[in-house]
Amino acid sequence: MSEPLAILTQYPDYVVDIGIEVHVQLQTQSKIFCSCPNRVEQPQNSQICQICAGYPGVLPVLNRQVAHAAVAVGLATNCQIAPVSTFARKHYFYPDLPKNYQITQHREPICEHGKIQIKTETGESRDIRLMRIHIEEDAGKNIHAPAQNISLVNLNRTGTPLLEIVTQPDIHSAEEAKQYLKTLRGIVQALGVCSGNMEDGAFRADTNISVRKKSATELGIRCELKNINSFKFIGDAVDYEIERQIKLLEKGGVVRQETRLWDSKNRKTIVMRSKEEAADYRYFQDPDLPLIEISPEFMQQTQRNLPELPAARLTRFVTKLGLTEYEAEVLIEEPAVADYFEAAYVHSQSKQLINWILRDLLGYLKEAKISLAECRLTPQYLAELVDLLDQGVINNHAAKTIFEQVMATGTAPQVLVEQLGLKQIGSADELAALAQALLAENPQNVADYRAGKTRVMGFFVGQMMQRTQGRGNPQLIQQILQKLLAE
Repeated sequence: MSEPLAILTQYPDYVVDIGIEVHVQLQTQSKIFCSCPNRVEQPQNSQICQICAGYPGVLPVLNRQVAHAAVAVGLATNCQIAPVSTFARKHYFYPDLPKNYQITQHREPICEHGKIQIKTETGESRDIRLMRIHIEEDAGKNIHAPAQNISLVNLNRTGTPLLEIVTQPDIHSAEEAKQYLKTLRGIVQALGVCSGNMEDGAFRADTNISVRKKSATELGIRCELKNINSFKFIGDAVDYEIERQIKLLEKGGVVRQETRLWDSKNRKTIVMRSKEEAADYRYFQDPDLPLIEISPEFMQQTQRNLPELPAARLTRFVTKLGLTEYEAEVLIEEPAVADYFEAAYVHSQSKQLINWILRDLLGYLKEAKISLAECRLTPQYLAELVDLLDQGVINNHAAKTIFEQVMATGTAPQVLVEQLGLKQIGSADELAALAQALLAENPQNVADYRAGKTRVMGFFVGQMMQRTQGRGNPQLIQQILQKLLAE
C-alpha cells in the first residue's frame, strides 16, 4: 500500500465519503434499565440481575441520568432536541444479547441535526453534520477460548447505557476522521458523561467508508470498519480501506457492503461479516417503556449548566493565557492535562510552565506508564519548581534532578533544594575566583581561544560546572569567562 498522505493524490479522479457512528459509554452509577451497578470491570457476571440478564416477564425502567446526559451532549453538539422520543426493539441473535433484542431508539431519537466543527489538514474550519444521537443499551461480551474449543459470555456490560452519535458522510480523509473523533471525545469528556477511554471500549467508533469518482452524484458502496481502539489505528485502517476500494474499482471489481476488522499486525482490513440492513433487525416500538418528554424549561436549564467546552477553552488559553494554538491543542486533548495546567497556572504564570508540562511531565508519564492521577508532582509543586528556576535559585541541571526526586518521593521542591544542596552558586566573586584558577591551569586552551578557536569555551564552561558540582549559573559563568579571556 502507498504512503497515507499520497493515497488520494495518486487517484485524483476519486473522492472518499466517510460517516462515523460513535458509541459513548455513559458514566452513570447504575445501568440504563435496572439498578445494577454500572461497573463493567468487576468479576465476570457479578453485576447482573433478572432485567439485564433478559429473564421473561421483567420490566425495564429508564435511568433518568441517561436522558439528562443525552440532552447535554445534544446541546453541546448543536442538535435539535426532540420534545418527545421513543424506544424501539432491535432484534438480532447473538450469545451476548440475552433478550435476543436490544433496546434502542429508531424512528424518534432524542437528538437530531447537529454539527461539530473540526480543523482540516489545511487549517480551515469545517462543520461535520450529525444525523442523530440516540440512547441504547450495550450488549455483553463474548470471550473465546479456541484452545478449549469453547466460548464464554460475560454479561456485566449488558445494559450499560450508551449514546450512539451518527454523522452524515461529511468526512473526506483519514485525518479528518481522526480530528472529528478527537473533537467529539473532548466534548463528552468535558461534559463528564464519558471517560473517553478507547482501550476499554468506553468510546468506540464504527467508520463507514465509500469511494466514488468525482463525477459521480451517488455515494459508493460502503464498508464498515469496526472495533478499532485507537486514533492511530483508525487513521491507518481508513487509509488502507480507501486504497483497497479504489484499486478494486480500477480493476473492474465491485465493492461489497460488509463489516471489516483492522489487522494491526499485518496492517490490512479483513472481512468480519456481511453488513446487515435495517430491515434485518425488525424494529418495532418497545411496549414496556414510556415516551421521553423533554420540556423547554429543562433544555434551558441544561444549556445554562453546560461546562466550558474544548473549543472555548482552547480560545481562552490562546487569547487570555498567552499559549500558542499548538500548546493549547495538546492540553485540551486530555481534559486532565488541561486541568493540571490551570491548577499550576494559579500558582505561577511563568512562560516555562507549559514547556515543563508538555516536555517533561507528559514525557515522564508516557515512559513510566502512569496516569496523571498517580503522579506525585502536584500542580503546586511544578509551579514551585519553575519559580525556583526563574528566580535563579537553581539551574536547569538542578531542576531536572529535583523533578525526578519529586516524582520518586513526593517531596516539595524547596525542601529538596536544601536537602540535596542544589542551590545555585550565583555569587560573581566566587565564580570569578574559580574561573581564574581554571584559566591558570589551562594556558594552552586559553591561547587557543584567544587565537580564534571559540569552541574551547564549551570546555571551560563544562569544567566550571564540574567544579561547582552543577550548581553554577551557566549564563553568569560564561559571562565571567568571556570577560577574563578578553583581558
